[in-house]
Amino acid sequence: MDATEQTSWIAYSKGKCIASGAPRAVVTEVKRFVGSHAKDNVTILDARTSETVEVDFRGSVSTVLKRIPSAPIQNPERNIETLAPERTVGRPRLGVTAREVTLLPRHWEWLSNQPGGASVALRKLVEQALRSSKESDRLRQAQEAAYRFMNVMAGDSPGFEEATRALFASDIERLQQFVSTWPRDVRKQALLLAGKAIAKDGGLEHAPQPIISSDLSRQAAPGR
Repeated sequence: MDATEQTSWIAYSKGKCIASGAPRAVVTEVKRFVGSHAKDNVTILDARTSETVEVDFRGSVSTVLKRIPSAPIQNPERNIETLAPERTVGRPRLGVTAREVTLLPRHWEWLSNQPGGASVALRKLVEQALRSSKESDRLRQAQEAAYRFMNVMAGDSPGFEEATRALFASDIERLQQFVSTWPRDVRKQALLLAGKAIAKDGGLEHAPQPIISSDLSRQAAPGR
């Protein structure tokens, strides 16, 4: 995940998107929603990974907001200097970590003959592998997010198995065909995530815009 990418959640009830955006905004909207729709189930997902988010909505809005898990540090390497001991005279610290590596004798022989020694050669090899696999890793993660969303939100829907096969076959046209009967908001997010898993440019759209409170109030039926 890019260091500049912010965490975004998306919430659904009965196949309809009721809120999306920053976690605190989503939780606030969902808290208001469940206040007038106590019998309706709500599913909250991470908009990027489609991981299910569990939130305890008991108590006031402020109490619920305090229970939101803190966002993980997206780029801990940026904090190395503040966490490291005060620098002394000598070679600058690189933030490297020592761990055991098991290789065959011929591997060690080859590494020892490389400029800078085994450690430098290993770091270069890893960096090259990271660069060469970056796109394939991104597509794989996007594909997993799309499947995870489809499984959670439409696992029992008609055409789910066929849509899943189309996703893993990178066949967007067949996918569109099999999700056509799904609820509109579920279909929209499924195709958005699938587009990121299939398109080489990472997709052209972003997560749905937050739904404002006035929209939610119109959804509430009197006496419920």
